[in-house]
Amino acid sequence: MKTLLPCLRRFALVANAALVLAASAAGNPTGKEPAVVTAGVAGAPPSDAIVLFDGKDLSAWKGDKDSAPGWRIADGYAEVHGGGITTKEEFGAIQLHIEWAAPAEVKGDSQGRGNSGVYFQGRYEIQVLDSWKNPTYFNGQAAAFYLHNAPLVNASRKPGEWQAYDIVFHPPVPGADGKVAEGSFTVLHNGVLVQDHVPVKGDSTTAAKFSGVTPKGPLFLQDHGNPVRYRNIWLRKLD
Repeated sequence: MKTLLPCLRRFALVANAALVLAASAAGNPTGKEPAVVTAGVAGAPPSDAIVLFDGKDLSAWKGDKDSAPGWRIADGYAEVHGGGITTKEEFGAIQLHIEWAAPAEVKGDSQGRGNSGVYFQGRYEIQVLDSWKNPTYFNGQAAAFYLHNAPLVNASRKPGEWQAYDIVFHPPVPGADGKVAEGSFTVLHNGVLVQDHVPVKGDSTTAAKFSGVTPKGPLFLQDHGNPVRYRNIWLRKLD
């Protein structure tokens, strides 16, 4: 019996190690040790982020017909003017942080008030709109997946106040069989969950710059005729 005890102990140790490795692999399919990322503070980008706008210039963006963006830059923000802007780089699955503010001076109502939009891959829009005491159709208000999914709640701040979207986007992708595997949106508006893993099936939003399912595409910020402001735009690649 004494001679069996060391063997039993070794077996228990091996079994325990196997369970730990299996549990680790379940949450991390690669089975590799996760990379170290230094988190940002108060909305600042983490160490592995791609910064698209830091308040200084729009060098990561282009305007219509590949021209230089015509947006006005002042006090760390860029104000919509002279057409939408598109990232020079294309992306697949991403985590996006973007801050925006509708004009402090209220003009218009419904879709005519503080309107812009964030288009993922230039195709799928998360709506930007002044939705503070501004009734409109539910799937067209701020943080809606435009004309698809209304937000779970209205987390909008007052006109002129800075707001933040934190968005996880997985694009729909074409399969080998010709069918489309749907993607998803998860959106937090000012820290509040408003879209919870809603499906993105591949049909482009109205007024989208591009159409058709693709593995990668650019971000597009819409000019809807309102002087919406943007700042602190960064993303992390998830694929």
